[in-house]
Amino acid sequence: MKRSTIASFLFSLAGLLSPHAVVAQQPAFAVASIHPSADEVKFEHDGNTETTPGTLRMQDVSVETCIKWAYSVQESQIAGPAWIDSDKFDITAKADGPATDDEMKRMMQALLADRFRLSFHHQEKELKAFVLTAAKGGAKVTPAAAPDGKPYRQNSANGSVVKSMTIQQFGDFISQPLHMPVVDQTGLTGKYDFVLDFTSYLPDAKNMGPDRPDSTSILMAAMEGELGIKMETRKTQVDVMVIDHVEKPSAN
Repeated sequence: MKRSTIASFLFSLAGLLSPHAVVAQQPAFAVASIHPSADEVKFEHDGNTETTPGTLRMQDVSVETCIKWAYSVQESQIAGPAWIDSDKFDITAKADGPATDDEMKRMMQALLADRFRLSFHHQEKELKAFVLTAAKGGAKVTPAAAPDGKPYRQNSANGSVVKSMTIQQFGDFISQPLHMPVVDQTGLTGKYDFVLDFTSYLPDAKNMGPDRPDSTSILMAAMEGELGIKMETRKTQVDVMVIDHVEKPSAN
């Protein structure tokens, strides 16, 4: 397997609201356009999401991606039909005036209810999860140069550059390819800048056998070696959002 393919797999690698949370008083976008995705975003399973005060632009995103962004949940906390992950859309939405990301997340909740007819309920489940702890010798991440800045992450063929993100936010990201919840127990409460580079952990193509390398093991080794963060699997209770109803988006 090519290195870029492995890295792409690795990186293509939480309060919830009640099913009646979307009510008339909830803020909503003034205008929103939803179209089938025009082009994929390379190395990004979740496409690209950008915000400016009062404006949300999402490129090549699934309904599942929208739910994760709006409700701050991981993929493993969403139980719904397969198409909410496979069908991709481009979405542009604008508020009446300036709005924060948190305010626009609530507006996205209203948009999901209105245009996708989303409804759901909660269910506690015991699931196997990856628990993040500081490795022996301590974590090797740098406090964010701009702690008040927006979280930033950019993938490449062999790694990811992260700025102004919490460890749990990065855990939410890697939970996608792992298909398991990721829980932060490092004790690191701030925002951090770091680079996760897989180069030293990818198998040499010349010496690689016919078996596909274990992508999870590569990720775990890189997390501990590069970031000083250990990943271990344990069973824990997880709040799951069970989708009761969802539709393909209504026409603009």
